[in-house]
Amino acid sequence: MPYRLLKLFIALAAYGLSMAMMLQSRYGLMPWDVLHQGLSLQGGWPMGRVTVAVSFVVLLAWIPIRQKPGFGTVCNAVLIGLTFDAVVGPVGELVENAGPAMRMALLGGGIVLNGAATAAYLGADFGAGPRDGLMTGLVRRSGRSVRLVRTLIEGSVLTTGYVLGGTLGVGTVMYMLLIGPLIQLMLPWFQRKRPAPGPSVIPAAGSPAAPPDQAIR
Repeated sequence: MPYRLLKLFIALAAYGLSMAMMLQSRYGLMPWDVLHQGLSLQGGWPMGRVTVAVSFVVLLAWIPIRQKPGFGTVCNAVLIGLTFDAVVGPVGELVENAGPAMRMALLGGGIVLNGAATAAYLGADFGAGPRDGLMTGLVRRSGRSVRLVRTLIEGSVLTTGYVLGGTLGVGTVMYMLLIGPLIQLMLPWFQRKRPAPGPSVIPAAGSPAAPPDQAIR
């Protein structure tokens, strides 16, 4: 348990740092952060606090679909945004006079760190993040595919955030193309080791193990 908790908190802090790196690269944000930035620009709140507020609004949407939060869900809703607000200024100062190559490297590093943070959060196994819990809950209740539900949700928040002034750019496209493969690559590094099943619990031939249905956001 102590190791899992440490992994959880490091993963959430790394996720907040990865958000700051993508923002300060000025090449675009992940879809939900386009919305967070747009709301921040319109309302005058720091973007990290907006991220926390949106997390709890999303959690309210869990109620009608009967999705249950875990300990990690609540930590996720609070710590990522607070970490972002704490580090975005220092990261910006470090790259204040950086050229395009340095900013592109910052973007790439942010995307890779985000993938590692997500894999570590999944490996800690404390429950879905608010945004992906919404997705999995809607998939379960509607019977629609994960691909369709995720596309509709992220397309909606991306469009709304862009209309509100959020940054949409090459980094957004890179994130959407790379984050899935990165998480898949890194997830085995962070998953808890489980004992091998005995003869009575070995799955039947041809029945694949179910992938984890929770994610960090």
